[in-house]
Amino acid sequence: MATDLYSIPVTKIDGSETSLADHRGKVLLIVNVASKCGLTPQYDALEKTYARFHDAGFEVLGFPANDFGAQEPGSNEEIAQFCRGTFGASFPMFSKIPVTGPSKHPLYATLTQALPESTGEGKEAFKEGLVRFGATLNPEPEILWNFEKFLIGRDGKPVARFSPDTLPDAPQITQAIEAELAKK
Repeated sequence: MATDLYSIPVTKIDGSETSLADHRGKVLLIVNVASKCGLTPQYDALEKTYARFHDAGFEVLGFPANDFGAQEPGSNEEIAQFCRGTFGASFPMFSKIPVTGPSKHPLYATLTQALPESTGEGKEAFKEGLVRFGATLNPEPEILWNFEKFLIGRDGKPVARFSPDTLPDAPQITQAIEAELAKK
């Protein structure tokens, strides 16, 4: 398994092959996203957080996934149109990938190995809500649901993992982003 996030091949939402090396030296918030999820309005907060910190060396990287309740059924083109048209998302988006289970993308295998548990004040209540919704929960280190967030430092090392219910502009994420951006 790759341990250097920058060497893991990924595909942009337009189909072009790349890696995270394009983002070397920046603070990253990697998020598995979905268009038909109750958490989809988080795109708005992701875009605002991206706009707020982008000039300081921050990127939001969106990775659509259809792993949870089939809430990302569209093609990459449909996903891109939805994100830009509905939320004005201008941050980098990547092709749909599996983020959990035996076929999970190497990026998510590396992230979940590095940070096997997420944090979030409402995490337990969120899990209870998913069970009431009829969802089967993945035990950690697997991804719980759409919109789980990984914060990556300028050195390419994962530094924090936030549960899906933690909003992208929540104080704990904002403070963590600011702390990482302050490191040179």
